[in-house]
Amino acid sequence: MSFEWFISNRLILSQKRSFSRIIIRIASLAVALSLSVMIISTAVVNGFQNEIRTKVFSFWGHIHITKYDSNASLEPSPIDRDQDFLAIIRNNRNIRHVQAFITKAGIIKTEEDIEGVILKGVDGNFDWNFLSDRLVAGKVPDYSDSSRANEILISKSITDKLNFQIDDKILVYFIDEKQRLRPRFFELVGIYETGLEEYDKAYCIINLKQIQKINGWATNQVGGFEIFIYDINKLDQTEEYVFQQIGVDLNSRTMKDINPNIFDWLDMQTLNKWVILILMVVVAAINMITVLLILVLERTHMIGVLKALGARSWSVQKIFLYNSIFIIIIGLFLGNVLGIGLCLVQQHFEIFTLPQESYYVSVVPVELNALHILLINFATIVICSLMLYIPSLLVTRIPPYQAIRFE
Repeated sequence: MSFEWFISNRLILSQKRSFSRIIIRIASLAVALSLSVMIISTAVVNGFQNEIRTKVFSFWGHIHITKYDSNASLEPSPIDRDQDFLAIIRNNRNIRHVQAFITKAGIIKTEEDIEGVILKGVDGNFDWNFLSDRLVAGKVPDYSDSSRANEILISKSITDKLNFQIDDKILVYFIDEKQRLRPRFFELVGIYETGLEEYDKAYCIINLKQIQKINGWATNQVGGFEIFIYDINKLDQTEEYVFQQIGVDLNSRTMKDINPNIFDWLDMQTLNKWVILILMVVVAAINMITVLLILVLERTHMIGVLKALGARSWSVQKIFLYNSIFIIIIGLFLGNVLGIGLCLVQQHFEIFTLPQESYYVSVVPVELNALHILLINFATIVICSLMLYIPSLLVTRIPPYQAIRFE
């Protein structure tokens, strides 16, 4: 054990009845609060971003394959369901599922009201896992059974507005290929709620065959394909691979390209997170600088004695730096307990809620990441320690003969 470390420990232990003891406790608490805020803000932003991304990707898939044309409407041009590239891309290790879809605009009519909607047509290969978890009433349709081809899944937002109940007959009007109004009756079997307002207010799920008939398409024609992947970090790489396989008459795009507004908004949350992290580190560092200056001023007599006994200025500096780092470590321990503890409480008990219509989630999402927590702790102690070096130079400015007489 070094001489400086021994003296720094004695310095800490000798604060029991001094004013510096209060300052040290305040500094440790300030570091703890700053670290807990950093941990909580990082966990909340990560949880929020991942929750919204998961909802968007689960509803629409990660990559879309559609006809390569200038058609910018909600109703894509038809493509053949039987594509040679499907067997190839399904062998890609990052591709989890591929399913066909068609979208078409429609109007739901009741005796009192009408509502414009977008009908998403799917078939028996559709992955219902996401919508099954978001059901608020009823069940998901089974389009593998031809006798249930007229079943429809509608969002809670639409059913609340039009006063629908499970098993109601829903009248939907479509415009066919000859611009004629075509009515169709559907049976409401399920009500879902994703929390994504722009989807919940517009989208209904029906059998893909119904839209094929209305559009006058053949049974092997669809609007496009949705591709689900495993690793979101390889989204662009996987999309590039898909694009190379599909040929010149088709186009592939990621959901980030199709719906940039949501993802740009999510990316802005990362900036907010960095602002909070920087501010909290600065607050912690300023508090520690203040504590170090107080310790140096209070221990001026001790500094003079050590210098008179032959101690070099750097050795005396290290005494105060070790002392300050020890205070930081105490603050980090308390901050980790507080920050991680509050995050775990929120994860299990969902105490803090949010207005879902504004934030797309009903409770504050939290996602703890061990690597992020370690990096926050490491960065805090390194930055604070480096910033403490400058005020520690005050030790070199204290002459021994004046310091010994200082009271």
